[in-house]
Amino acid sequence: MKGPAPARTRWLLVVVFAIGMAWVEAASVYYLRVVVDRLDPYQPNPLPMRGPLEQVELAREAATLVMLVTIGALAGWTSRTRLGYAAIAFGVWDIFYYVFLKMICGWPRSLFDWDVLFLLPLPWWGPVLAPVCIAALMIMWGTLVSQRTASNPATDMTSTLSRLSWVGVALALYVFMADSLRVVHQGLAATKTVLPHAFNWSAFIVALTLMAAPVAQLAWRR
Repeated sequence: MKGPAPARTRWLLVVVFAIGMAWVEAASVYYLRVVVDRLDPYQPNPLPMRGPLEQVELAREAATLVMLVTIGALAGWTSRTRLGYAAIAFGVWDIFYYVFLKMICGWPRSLFDWDVLFLLPLPWWGPVLAPVCIAALMIMWGTLVSQRTASNPATDMTSTLSRLSWVGVALALYVFMADSLRVVHQGLAATKTVLPHAFNWSAFIVALTLMAAPVAQLAWRR
């Protein structure tokens, strides 16, 4: 009876899965945007989904997260490596999602095109470059975590950097949802029609730097 696949093989299988999933995601989003006439989401009434279509889309996004977490759980053997493989899958999926959308319909035209990144719990908005940067960081962190042969004992510095990274995650989420949060007091319907006019790059760079701190430490240890 064969033992578990080597870490590099697992990494490759997770990447292949994520690329295939990215094509399915890009095709699904393309079909949806054709139906609602929003190939470019940055235009008036960007989310004209009503009735069952809206609920189906929200469920699809939740199912996407379930799939990414599941592949991480199947590939990893500890809680840390499971999270690492899930991060790899998420990052590869996100980047290739935009690559395949570009191939299918020519959008995004540039990395600075606005996109509706997610709908749960409120619509997230940001230039394509922003989630791509986070996705690249997730791939780096996940690779460093999943490919290590042994884990070093936790240190005070490691714990501090980990906490800082979660502060960065919270800050990035705020930046993405800032426009929706600004109008949420008017009701959820208002969050679906608001269009952002400026992206807070300064706050996002701070968030990205905080999220990168554990990655830099892992890379230094290598």
